[in-house]
Formats: sequence, C-alpha cells, structure tokens
Amino acid sequence: MKDICYRGALRSLTEIFILFTLIPFSYGQADYQDREVRVHHLRALMAVSSDPAVVLATSLYTILDNKDVCCGRNSAMEDSLMAADPASLKDVARKLEGKHRLSDGRPIEVTTEYLPRDQANGGHLIQMIHDQHPALMQWKANLYVVHGAVYYLAANDTGGTYAALRRLLLWDTRYSDARRQVTFTIGTDDISMIDGFLFVNAALQ
Repeated sequence: MKDICYRGALRSLTEIFILFTLIPFSYGQADYQDREVRVHHLRALMAVSSDPAVVLATSLYTILDNKDVCCGRNSAMEDSLMAADPASLKDVARKLEGKHRLSDGRPIEVTTEYLPRDQANGGHLIQMIHDQHPALMQWKANLYVVHGAVYYLAANDTGGTYAALRRLLLWDTRYSDARRQVTFTIGTDDISMIDGFLFVNAALQ
C-alpha cells in the first residue's frame, strides 16, 4: 500500500494526565536544557475566512499537503469534510475515516486517530513530531496545527534518560501575521481547555 500523505496515528494510552508523561530516549544524558523539534516543509497556508469550516479545511490541507486528497473542490475528502462538525475533532475523525475516491476514480483509505486530552501522551507527541507527523489540536474552541515541540531530557531513579514536554508550537491558520505563531506551555496554560488531537493518514489501496 502506497502512502499518499502519512501524518501519523498515536495509540491511546492509559495515562490519566495529559502531556506530562515521559518517553525514554536511548541516547544522551539528562541536561534539562530546552530542545526543539519541528515538522519540516509544511506550507504556511492561510484560511480565506475565519469561518470554522474554512479554517478546518485549511488546517487539514496544511498537514496533508495533497490537493487531490484534501480539501477543496473535487478532492477525495470534500463531501465528508463538508458533513463534519468543524467544532468537533471527534466528529471530523468519524466523517473522514474510511474509503474515499480520488477524482480519477482511484480508491484511498483514510485512517484517523482522535485523542481526547485524557488519552494524549506528551512523550508520544514529541516522538510523532520528531518523525515528521503534524497534528490538529482543538484548544479553547479554536483549531491549531501542531508543528513543533520543546522538551528537555531528564533522568529517572533508575538512571534512564527521558524526554519531557515543555511546550507545543502551534499555527493558527486564520492569520498570516504574528498572531499565527501560538505556544501552549505546560504549567502555564490550562490543560482542561484542550479538547483533543487528531492525526490523519491517507493511502492508496
């Protein structure tokens, strides 16, 4: 199966508290210094209006970057996206999941992974961004593209080295000026205002 645009799927974990879980790294020593990882080569797209449906389509196009798949006229996801509630990433995930057809008739399979805040895991978010898989994030009723993270290496009692999330780097596709760059900071911003994250994968069958 050939990937058209892989943008990852985080497995749901049992940790109760979002974003503070650590992930082991097999290299380096604990230094507690900020390190930054970003998804490269994403296009800086801007929504033509602040309508939630338009912002959703623009944000999805940003992470998928394939006009045949998403998200405009004659794209494979066009009808499903129009039927989705742009205020609910869970509903977007349900509507996009499944079989679609490109304009030339070729079938594709879209898989989605929606993670509510109590199932998201900071270590996996770091790893997914490191592996060049961006996400959508619903925070304070607004939609953002997660394109980077700031973390630090820490040591546990057994001498292992771990990466702990400090900040998420976001884009607000409603803007092209300084308002576009948004940061979610652990310990400062209210975690309870996060609704969830969405990862999307599309592959030819």
